[in-house]
Amino acid sequence: MAFYVTDNCIKCKYTDCVEVCPVDCFYEGPNFLVISPDECIDCALCEPECPAEAIYSDDELPADQKHYIEINEELSLKWPNISEQKPPLENAEEWDGVDGKLRYLEK
Repeated sequence: MAFYVTDNCIKCKYTDCVEVCPVDCFYEGPNFLVISPDECIDCALCEPECPAEAIYSDDELPADQKHYIEINEELSLKWPNISEQKPPLENAEEWDGVDGKLRYLEK
């Protein structure tokens, strides 16, 4: 089992989750984070740390967010690893909770 970052992270990119990850399995894009499912050890430390509540285990992933499994897999192979907390994106609070943000994902 692995954890996945979903829609609500887009344009927020809070990195509180990165700080607690014991295996550094987060990868950073311009406006989104992903988790490498091959590196995730299912420790569940990241999920409660996400202010945007955008991280789910694969067995709790909402049906309308299942496409993020493939997105996390794909982008974790392309983007650089992130292991330290950074400030969130500008206007993150305004974007937190906005539905349908996939169209804003910058790859």
